[in-house]
Amino acid sequence: MNQTITTEKINIIANGNIAAPKGFSAGGLHCGVRKKKLDLGWIYSEIPAKAAGVYTMNSFQAAPLLVTKESIAEEQLLQTVVVNSGIANACTGSQGLADAYEMRTLLAEKFNVEPNYAAVASTGLIGELLPMDNIRAGISAIDPEKQSSEQFETAILTTDTREKGVAVSIEINGKKVTIGGAAKGSGMINPNMATMLGFITTDANVDPSALDQALKQLTDQSFNMITVDGDTSTNDMVLLLANGLAENEVLNPNHPEWDVFVEALGFVCQTLAKEIARDGEGATKLIEVQVKGADAKQAAQAISKAIISSNLVKTAIHGADANWGRIITAIGYSGAKINPDHVSVALGPISVVKNGVPVAFDEEEVKAYLTKDTVLIDVSIGNGMESAVGWGCDLSYEYVRINASYRT
Repeated sequence: MNQTITTEKINIIANGNIAAPKGFSAGGLHCGVRKKKLDLGWIYSEIPAKAAGVYTMNSFQAAPLLVTKESIAEEQLLQTVVVNSGIANACTGSQGLADAYEMRTLLAEKFNVEPNYAAVASTGLIGELLPMDNIRAGISAIDPEKQSSEQFETAILTTDTREKGVAVSIEINGKKVTIGGAAKGSGMINPNMATMLGFITTDANVDPSALDQALKQLTDQSFNMITVDGDTSTNDMVLLLANGLAENEVLNPNHPEWDVFVEALGFVCQTLAKEIARDGEGATKLIEVQVKGADAKQAAQAISKAIISSNLVKTAIHGADANWGRIITAIGYSGAKINPDHVSVALGPISVVKNGVPVAFDEEEVKAYLTKDTVLIDVSIGNGMESAVGWGCDLSYEYVRINASYRT
């Protein structure tokens, strides 16, 4: 799959959201897990949708994640999803697992679908049991007629400062195909599976095995290429539902327009990933690291991840300090095979290292560039033809304040 995403054949839908594809609806409400904010969201498809998921690599996998994996494994079909914020239902033992199963049962009954067609997700504080009376009342109060994708996007947030949604349309077999998505993520974000919650819907008709493979590969180019703080959480997953209501011919890698679908799906994944990185806890800047000229894709990804994960790089960018030595250091410990004499680094349009040697630059010009809300770090390795892109954010005093008092 091509790393580069273009928009030539992709129509970006203004105010696009998770319910943009045909046959999908979504909403959110307050049920009392949190004090005042919306805290229960739902997604529903008119018919069972082919489903794929990717999950956190953390060894402590939360109860809702286990239940959702079981649902998808049965038939690779989902029709509805419920998400609560505020409490993660992680590290809660047998009671937490029973609560996650009950959420699935209640949701299935609410929408009159088979239990294995329902999925559950939770996000928030680890180690506390869900207030199930509130959850029961909340699921009972879901009104499918009162749809609001904006409320869904709000209900799934924790320390996020903004909602994250996107939708695009493409043409397949002369049919309009739409892909929508929503995500949450602000802290505990590290490139080791999609350390956040992401939900993607499409009305495309897609072969289930091809859908699963596409999500896994695109995750490696998007959600796995972001970091905020180096922590991988217990609950994180991305779910992809395809209900086929666009009525195109079944998509798979042999379909002549498969690449068009993958490109559009990749655009949605990358857009959500970048929004998560931009909205990192306490962040003031999005950092994009472009690595080219590596001898292998994995090497390019490793270098990009090392740079965006470096607290020293992140704090330098926050302070608009052109300390390129921190970038070079991160490249050197990335584990990728490099020749230092071939490495070049630029901060935006300004070259600071050329073939391993410092380049004279105007400090004030670089400082002015580093005050922008998006900062590009461009790295050339000079070993080959492979490239990768990663996204992160600066590390601020506000990040410490938020996480020093998360439980209070």
